[in-house]
Amino acid sequence: MFRSSVKGLFLMALLFISFSCSTVIYKSKTASIQNNAYDSGFPNSNCSKQLEEISQTVYRINSLAFYRVYIFSDTSKIKKPDLTKQVIDSRQVKSTYIDRTSSGTGLLIYSSAGKVLLLTCAHIINFPDTIVTYFSDAKGVFTDDVQSIGFKEKETIYVASFPGDSQVKKILVDKDEDLALLGNDYGTTSHAYFPVFNFPFGNSKQLEWGDFVYLFGYPMNYKMITRAIISSPNFDKEGSFLVDAVVNRGYSGGIVLALRGGVPNFELVGIVQWITDENENVLEPATLEGTMKYDPTVPYKGEMYAKQLQLLRYGITKVIPIEKIKKFLERNAEFLNKEGYALHKLTK
Repeated sequence: MFRSSVKGLFLMALLFISFSCSTVIYKSKTASIQNNAYDSGFPNSNCSKQLEEISQTVYRINSLAFYRVYIFSDTSKIKKPDLTKQVIDSRQVKSTYIDRTSSGTGLLIYSSAGKVLLLTCAHIINFPDTIVTYFSDAKGVFTDDVQSIGFKEKETIYVASFPGDSQVKKILVDKDEDLALLGNDYGTTSHAYFPVFNFPFGNSKQLEWGDFVYLFGYPMNYKMITRAIISSPNFDKEGSFLVDAVVNRGYSGGIVLALRGGVPNFELVGIVQWITDENENVLEPATLEGTMKYDPTVPYKGEMYAKQLQLLRYGITKVIPIEKIKKFLERNAEFLNKEGYALHKLTK
């Protein structure tokens, strides 16, 4: 009899705890929706349909620039102010061509009457017009003697799966805000289908510590989605924030999505700008020819060369907030309208 009573009381306690926990979770969720706040937890319902729809509006961007480079002798002692066309032609010892490449992610935010517009980061498609290198002294310190100068002769931007040769043009570039718009006009007779990002622009200033977000991008040329949580919300009072996503090169321009009140209420709250990195000087042996490899069991006694190694600090990613994107679009509304892009469709 005593054991039965104890067992009954134990079961009642478990039921009480269970109902108490459910009540707390329910109230918390309701409060979040009522407060119109962004969600800080993993979605409690399936959102694959919405994420699939959004994924169709995210594109891989590849840019390529070609430079003609003029190389000088270390005895030339040419300074940068001396580099006139006549000096370059008469004193260069060799000329060659080099290329620079970059890749990233873009979001299709406009499509109408054959015109398309992609939002991305400026640094993905903004190569310098001139590249100058300098000789270094015996201690490895750079001097002001010019070693080479390169002039950009051609620049091409491709968007994977776009019609024809996949090329697009720069419509707007803001280096200071690191924002750019790319576009093309395929004409009203074009049969190409361009799904547009159809979810609201959010408000990144309303994000809080620990809010949950999704990220879409093209790391290493693969379309991928990942998740993260918000850190340092609004740290510059302009809506900027950090996320803990582990992203690779190619994610610049990738979109950051938050949920407000659960699925399917996705909002764009920013685009990925950069991953924290550091430069480290290392020594490396001379390059071997062909498929030859150094034997790690034998001490190396050959020449060593200094090299600067860029190390990515994964898990600390800076985001350009949606507030800056809105201001960028509004600031250039008149120009965009003249170019045939209806701004009211972009800042819905």
